[in-house]
Amino acid sequence: MTDLYLQDWRAWTPHREAEGDSRLDTSDKPAGKAIPSMLRRRLNLLGRAVCDMLSDLDPDADSVVLHASRHGDGERTLEMLYGLNEGEPLSPARFGLSVHNATVGVYSIASGNRRSQQAIAASGGEWAALMAEARGYLADTHSSLVIVFSDQPVPARFASHAPESPFAAVALRIGQAPTADASLDAGRIVETPVTTEASTLQPLDIIDWLMDKRADVACPMSRRGWQLANVRP
Repeated sequence: MTDLYLQDWRAWTPHREAEGDSRLDTSDKPAGKAIPSMLRRRLNLLGRAVCDMLSDLDPDADSVVLHASRHGDGERTLEMLYGLNEGEPLSPARFGLSVHNATVGVYSIASGNRRSQQAIAASGGEWAALMAEARGYLADTHSSLVIVFSDQPVPARFASHAPESPFAAVALRIGQAPTADASLDAGRIVETPVTTEASTLQPLDIIDWLMDKRADVACPMSRRGWQLANVRP
């Protein structure tokens, strides 16, 4: 099995304290500075946060990007459905931003990244799906890639049918080997089977894991767990 190494990470959520860690943005509204204004105004808060994180982790815009979200932009999709029910015409621009790969599409346009960019939804197994896809790409000659996990609250009328999902997004640069930059944290992502029940993983859980607020994370759907093993002396 291909080893996975955490090389660097970024995250955004207004629901945690950064505690001096510049990799975590806790502002109420991410700046979206990586995206030109004409494109930026088309993105929601999560989209702006994700594009800023991708710009930090992939400044050359030359990495494969995997983006997982369970719900995507549900509010935008529902607005269109309500409009159709009222006989309103469908807006092509709004539809284009409601699809699951909209955020990475805008990032690709703004950055010029023409590498593979994949959007994933897995009914609560998003983190496990990201890990599986990352192993596949790294086993297929790629030395590193960037994975993104983001979600936001589901629309109010569906809130009782889905786990709570606070605003949060996290991006990790994953590679076949630790980064050579000694100033950055380096950890091998160790995957193990788990038999205990666990709640559905949210991006906020991954942020807590990266901030050393929890020792491991586990996906009940895949029955797999993950820990970070330090590789620095």
